[in-house]
Amino acid sequence: MNLLIVGINHKTAPLALREKVAFTPERLEEALNSLVDQTGLAEAAILSTCNRTEIITIAAPEATDNIKEWLAGYQQLGLDRLEPALYTRIGKDALLHALRVACGLDSMVTGEPQILGQFKNCFVQAKGFGTLGPELEHLSQMAFRIAKRVRTDTAIGENPVSMAAISITLARQLFTDLEQCNILLIGAGDTIRSVSQHVHQAGVRSITIANRTLANAKRLAQSVGGEAIDLLSIPQGLSNADMVITSTASPLPLLGKGTVERVLKTRRHQPILMVDLAVPRDIEPEVAELRDIYLYSIDDFQDIIHQNLNQRQVAAEAAEAIVLAEADHFRSRQATQKENQTLIRFRQLHQDIMQQELARAIARLQKGEESEAVLSRLANQLVNKILHKPSVALKTAAFEERQALLDAIATIYQLSEKKEGHE
Repeated sequence: MNLLIVGINHKTAPLALREKVAFTPERLEEALNSLVDQTGLAEAAILSTCNRTEIITIAAPEATDNIKEWLAGYQQLGLDRLEPALYTRIGKDALLHALRVACGLDSMVTGEPQILGQFKNCFVQAKGFGTLGPELEHLSQMAFRIAKRVRTDTAIGENPVSMAAISITLARQLFTDLEQCNILLIGAGDTIRSVSQHVHQAGVRSITIANRTLANAKRLAQSVGGEAIDLLSIPQGLSNADMVITSTASPLPLLGKGTVERVLKTRRHQPILMVDLAVPRDIEPEVAELRDIYLYSIDDFQDIIHQNLNQRQVAAEAAEAIVLAEADHFRSRQATQKENQTLIRFRQLHQDIMQQELARAIARLQKGEESEAVLSRLANQLVNKILHKPSVALKTAAFEERQALLDAIATIYQLSEKKEGHE
């Protein structure tokens, strides 16, 4: 059994496909139960973020096809469409991949901190839903420890480049006086909380938070001196907004082309900057066709992100070195544990043989048999039983021409042929 990861991310698929594969929090329990029921997996977790969806499990490599078929079927996608965008990581490669994801080395924004919380949470959820086993739990603890070390020992977290920071950068390019803008934030999760703090720190005075649960919107709005509205009030809030940033878990778009078009008329076509950070998208792509709308989705951030990668490249290289060293240490420790277990079983096997034959020898002595005969029989029985299985293996290996096994036995028992002229 190996660590096995099947996934799709921002490197292998466009947003239009990623959003069809993503799992909302409400569907996760049902999805995990369906996954283990239909594939027979003993352990499974699903990591689903705006940039990736990954199925993480402990399974034989042969399980890969079943996982792909389940994913395509569950998300109602044709496998022929989905499979080219999927990647598979097994064993060592899967371990390195998981560690890089947790450390932010595989993110669109190198070193972004949100992924660690998302990575950890996917295992917490799997445990709560009963699909987490000891192997994946150990992986999550190990990854979290290494990610914290990377944050401490490298500068990968300095000069933060987040989706929130990029959103503010875009806003400053469009609005000369950002502080005077009205900003509407839709959602109240981690992403919008981060955005709200960036917006507040940028000096924006008018911040409106819209959310399905009004109480959550009020709590977040209070922390940044803003006001809260529910989702039904979004058209009204939009009519006053110069900038909209949205990130919800809604399976369907919250803003359509018709709604935005009507709002633009009431605004006398004053421009609106829209940043959609959700997967699936909260804003219909067709909204970008409207004049005076500047719509950006996650994939549009690529160019801006690339401009900032150099600032973190040295730190990322240092982080990569830590990940490789920790992964090697982990595999070495696993190999040592396996060796130790093999050695324990090897010794126990021969201890059992010795105890059995010794008990028989003592019984014969107690019956009055000659001690010399008993000892001679004991020695012969020990040799015969200890050599029986290796002898059978040797004969089979010779018949099947398995030279590697023959060489291994010769090395273990030091059976190299003596050269002529040497005793």
